[in-house]
Amino acid sequence: MASDSLPHHKKEPMNCDFDALAANEHRWRARGADVIAVVAAGGVIGAEARYLASRLWSDPAGRFPYTTFGVNLTGCFLIGVLLVVVSDMRTVNRLVRPFLATGVLGGFTTFSTYAVDSQRLIATGHPGPALVNILGTMAGALAAVSTGALTTRRIVALRSARRAR
Repeated sequence: MASDSLPHHKKEPMNCDFDALAANEHRWRARGADVIAVVAAGGVIGAEARYLASRLWSDPAGRFPYTTFGVNLTGCFLIGVLLVVVSDMRTVNRLVRPFLATGVLGGFTTFSTYAVDSQRLIATGHPGPALVNILGTMAGALAAVSTGALTTRRIVALRSARRAR
């Protein structure tokens, strides 16, 4: 997707959490250190929350991984809510989105455990539940993000309409 008409530092798409229009690369790198720090801190919190969920609701081996499934769908719903709040409703510090979305929710949700759970189900002779996990997580994740975003936008619209009266 690189375009030869763009300056060398703008040939690849960037995460919108970074200032793509920074005056120079040195300045961009200096600003990036705080983003890395908040993503790391958020990742610790999210991963700890997921670990706690796996301890509270452990799934027996060879059974459908309800905990991982639920964690991933919950995280997707919450990121749908969060991105509407951060982008549509409020002016927030530029570190809020990378901390909460990439850090906390990125650490909370888990693609690797989802893949390992599916592989283990197949390896132990449970291809049906593995297929449900694979397809259900993908479809459920898309539905959860959409539901979170649409629900939040609807709530915002209702609140705005009430305030306008």
